[in-house]
Parts: sequence; C-alpha cells; structure tokens
Amino acid sequence: MPNLNKLRTAISGGRGGDPARGVPLSSLTRLRITLTVFFALDGFLFAGWVVRIPAIKQQTGASASDLGLALLGVSAGAVVTMMFTGRMCRRFGSHPVTVVSSVLLALSIALPARTHSALTLGLVLLVFGAAYGSLNVSMNSAAVDLVAAMRRPVMSSFHAAFSLGGMAGAGLGGLVAGGLSPSAHLLALTGVGLVVTALAGPSLLRHTVPTVPGPDPAPAAVKGGAESEGAPRRLDRRTRRLVVLFGVIALCTAYGEGALADWGALHLAQDLDAGAGLAAAGYSLFALAMTVGRLSGTALLERLGQTRTLVAGGALAALGMLLGALAPTTWLALLGFAVTGLGLANIFPVAVARAGALAGPSGVAAASTLGYGGMLLGPPAIGFLADWFSLPVALTTVALLAAAAALIAYSARNVSAPEPSSAGRAGVPAEGSQEAVREARADVPADATARTAHQEG
Repeated sequence: MPNLNKLRTAISGGRGGDPARGVPLSSLTRLRITLTVFFALDGFLFAGWVVRIPAIKQQTGASASDLGLALLGVSAGAVVTMMFTGRMCRRFGSHPVTVVSSVLLALSIALPARTHSALTLGLVLLVFGAAYGSLNVSMNSAAVDLVAAMRRPVMSSFHAAFSLGGMAGAGLGGLVAGGLSPSAHLLALTGVGLVVTALAGPSLLRHTVPTVPGPDPAPAAVKGGAESEGAPRRLDRRTRRLVVLFGVIALCTAYGEGALADWGALHLAQDLDAGAGLAAAGYSLFALAMTVGRLSGTALLERLGQTRTLVAGGALAALGMLLGALAPTTWLALLGFAVTGLGLANIFPVAVARAGALAGPSGVAAASTLGYGGMLLGPPAIGFLADWFSLPVALTTVALLAAAAALIAYSARNVSAPEPSSAGRAGVPAEGSQEAVREARADVPADATARTAHQEG
C-alpha cells in the first residue's frame, strides 16, 4: 500500500489527470471491472439475506427487540473484524484478503436459515458479519488504490455496483420469497458466491496493487529507529482527527442503510400490510435509487465538490426517511425509501475514500469501523424503540442522523489535509503534500482542482 497521500486525484493531463505511471490503462480498466464484480457480489449476497429476515424472524419466534439484538451480531462481527483487516491488507495485500473474505461470506450466508432461536441466530450472524466486514474493508482498500492510480473520483461507481447487486439480490429474493424456503434460498446464494469468486478471484490476484507516481517517500525516523518498509506511516494528530470526522459522517449514513436493510421490509409488512413480495421490493427500490445516485456520483462530485454533495445528500435523505417512516400508504413509503436512497448514495463512499486518501488501509478501516458502529447501534436501538413506541417512530432516527451528517459536512467545509511541513516530517515529499493540501479542500469541485493542477503543471 503506497504511503503517499492518495487524495491526489488530478495532476497535469486534464480532468482526472493521467493514470499511474508504468501501469497500462487497460490493466487498470480490467482491475476496475474485477473489483466492480466483487462489490456487486457483496451487495447481492447481503440483500439476499436481508429480504429473508421477516421469514427467519418468524422461524425463530423472536420479538422485535430480540431480533434487534440478534442482528447486532452482524454489526458486531463486522466491527471487530474491521479493526484487524487494515493490518491484514498491509501484510498480505488487499487483493488476497478480498478473495478469502468473499469465500467466507459465501459460506456463512447459509447459516442463519439453520437457526431456530434468537440466541443461535445472533451467534451465526457474528460469523456472517465478520466475513462481511473483512470483505468491505479489503475491497474498499483495493478501490482506494485504484482510484489514486486512475486519478479520477470513481469511488462512487464501486458502491453503485454494490447497490446494483443489492437491488438484484432483493428483487430475486422478492420473487422467490413466496415459493422457496429461506434455507434453500440462502444455500443457493452460497453457490452463487463461490462460483463468482472462483471466476473473478484469479483475475484480482494476478493484478498487483497500482502505485501512485511521484518520488518515493523518504524513510522516516520513528522513535530513534528507521521505519520498516511497508509499515504504516505514523499519522499526526490532525490527520487522525480528520479520519475520525469522516468516520462519524459514515456512521450517520451507515445507520440509515442498515436500518432500511434490517427493518424496511418489516415496516412495510407489519405497519402497512404489504405482501411479502412488495415488502421485499422496498429494499430493492432503495437499492435502485442508491445505484442511480452512485452511478452519477463521479459527475456530481466533479461538478459540485464534496461538501455540496454531502450536505445535499444528507438533507435529501432526512426528508425522504421522514416520508418513508410516517407515510400512511405503502406507495408513499416506497417513494420515501427511494428518496432516502438517492440522498444517502454518495455520502458513505465519499467519507471512506477521503479517510483512505489520508491514511491508506488504516483510514479505510477506521472510517468503516466507525461507519459500521452506526449499524452496530442501529438494530438494537430501532428494535427497542419499536417496542417502546412504534417502528415508524423508531425509523425517524434515520432522518435525524442523516441531517446530522449534513451539518457535520457543512461545518467541515474548510477542513484540509495536514500542512506540507508536517506532512513532510511524516515522510511524505513536500511536492505530494502541497498537492494533497490543494485537493483536500472539500468545497472545491474536482474539475476545478483538475484545471488548477493542469495549469500549475
């Protein structure tokens, strides 16, 4: 994993800059396609599990609060694993960790349908969540490297693939929900996951991690000793605060994604009397809206910049979730889900990409861990609030946190990366640090940055 600040998305060569020196564009394109397949598979498998939650709830006889605690296993397993996956990526490489994690996720998705109590469901979801968390950190780390090499803000396109896979998984789940048992459905998903990994895995393993051109960082003295090759660069306090800031933004939005994944279908079925197929279509529609939003994310970021994108997305998601939670009819609730998906679409990928640009795999792991902390708090919080008040009232907390993400992003509109002098002391060349400072201005559209870099080049 390169130690250079990978926020350098544009240098001379026009919008988006030139690809990494020494790496053929065709190779980067093939790597992008392969990574896109893994993002789509992740979304497909996760959505396939999500749409069977109502059936598994009935199978285990769990109450709303019991189900919330059981679902906590997914987030708990993910968060614990994410704390170590960044180190694994630095040691073994993000590509091998992605392949291994994909195999584990495919194998573990069949486990929930074998349970018959909330306790055993929670235990197997720990395993499922651990594989899910490891895959998310490793493939996002690989994507951050590729984004740096391509010199374009294409991170949203990978998350669009995740949403597209989620839409396909939820749609297929809705079609088979009435005639196929959860056990047969999830076992079939295991087969799909293993086959796709077997086909795409060798391609990912053949590609080395692309490196960002520029002078190699000078060895930094760390407490009297030279920093070992491949060891993570020691981050200064300001950079750590920035990573945490983006992690909190990810937390606010991951809470919303997790809430709709875990409770959206149940809300439509219980509170609005939607059938099993229509309830499953709720998450599919949400995923479709997120896909559309993320497919347009690169153009949106290049035109508006990160701050405007984050603020507008948070505000839109807040309004959409209020409608989705409090609407008196199924169709209005579905409209609210779609608006929420559009609003949340680009917030999490931007936050993770920014954290990864600042701190590499450690930044991705930290932001992802905080983000899934939102999912960690979400399932039990919504479950308990649903028992105390009602599920629609509980879901309004998604709107509150989306609005909070917008406020945090606006308050951080002038935040920039560390000053060149401090970055240089950390082992980053002054040239790369100055460029990072220019481009870390979150309120500057990417195309404007590209033009500035081209003129200065």
